[in-house]
Amino acid sequence: MIRRILSLALLLALMLPAVSCFRKNKKVTNPIANVNSAQPDKVLFDRAMDAMQHNRFDVARLTLQTMINTYPDSEYVARAKLAVGDSWYAEGGSAGLAQAEIEYKDFITFFPNLPEAAEAQLKVANIHYRQMEKPDRDYTHAKRAEEEYKQLILQFPDSKLVPEAKQRLREVQEVLAEREFRIGRFYYLKESWPAAIGRLQSLADIYPLYSNVDEGLYLLGQANEREAELARSVKDEAARAKEVNHFTDEAAKAYSRILTRYPVMGRAKDARARLEALHRPVPKPTPEAIAQNKQEEESRRETGHFSRLMTTFRRHPDVSQTSKVGEPTLVPPKETSATDVALGAQRALVGSASGGTSAVTGAVVGTGAPPPPNQPVPRSGNASSGSDNSLPELKPVGDAAQPTTQAPQAPPAQVNEAAGDAQSTSSAQQGSSSSSSVQGSNDAQSSSKTKKKKKRKLWPL
Repeated sequence: MIRRILSLALLLALMLPAVSCFRKNKKVTNPIANVNSAQPDKVLFDRAMDAMQHNRFDVARLTLQTMINTYPDSEYVARAKLAVGDSWYAEGGSAGLAQAEIEYKDFITFFPNLPEAAEAQLKVANIHYRQMEKPDRDYTHAKRAEEEYKQLILQFPDSKLVPEAKQRLREVQEVLAEREFRIGRFYYLKESWPAAIGRLQSLADIYPLYSNVDEGLYLLGQANEREAELARSVKDEAARAKEVNHFTDEAAKAYSRILTRYPVMGRAKDARARLEALHRPVPKPTPEAIAQNKQEEESRRETGHFSRLMTTFRRHPDVSQTSKVGEPTLVPPKETSATDVALGAQRALVGSASGGTSAVTGAVVGTGAPPPPNQPVPRSGNASSGSDNSLPELKPVGDAAQPTTQAPQAPPAQVNEAAGDAQSTSSAQQGSSSSSSVQGSNDAQSSSKTKKKKKRKLWPL
């Protein structure tokens, strides 16, 4: 018995070092202490990405924000900030897209040199592209999308996302150009020629890739011809000739632009016929212009009747007619307004007979520089001439404008209604005669000095 106990004790003594050595080796190979084990910031980032894949956007944002605040020097901070914006972008909705734009703008501000900055700028533009409406509705998001795509192309010209941004910019400008064309055609149908010319001229200058630009240029030429017809009613012969030539030249420019820039589009034959009717030279398009316009027309996608019908029930506009080639306008020229059209006609009339008035613009010609916009146009003649075009002579207001020999105006008589009807009537007549005498001496100021007297109510005691 004693011998067995001693044997077990000896066996345990021999096994104790082996057990301790095994524990020591097990502790060394612990994966938590291994150099290749995952870092805590990466663990948080992976958890956030997994939550985003399962559409748990609030959990993903909370995890990413925890990682950014806990490990501000981590290499995943930039990607985490971009992922926060992606979570709002994927969640959608007006509030979510607005918050996503704020996050993307912050990312571009803090990390402008990273390649992901161009991606953030593209997503900012896509936010407004997704909310863009049809041409006859609010165009706020369309203008914002145009600005953001332009900023991407100009700020990150070497980015691989530039071709995609240019195509989206063409689609946005197609919608904006359609809006300008509809407004210009509306003014044309209403026979408001200066307003129609301003809109259609801006359309052709700012959006040369518009699918219906030839129709806009043709309407522009027609509107200028109508203005030339109105100019033939001017009585002064020299003024009439200059104004007719001015608008006829503008119409010929519009028709010639169709033939030289858009020779394969539908209005080319009509433009050639109008130039021949106006006895103006008909230009011939170059082979390069024909090839360029043909390439633009072939890149447009045709839409069937069913697709056009379904577009009526969609909020997003139809951009199938957008050209896939050509450079979109990045720096647009100055827009032409109806005021510019009127002033251009007035400048064409300068140098004609003095005092002549344009029948089209209603401005005075032969007087030098045109008047500033939104200011009354001075007319010839004076107050004593008695002509229809004369205006009464204006006098300054105040004490300085009154002659020194003028007697001071008597104050109106006081009326006491409680004294009785007879006294009130006599006082009123006395005040009326006094006012009439003053009015006879100074007619220019009598009407401005008359005031209504408020009647006091006598409450019964």
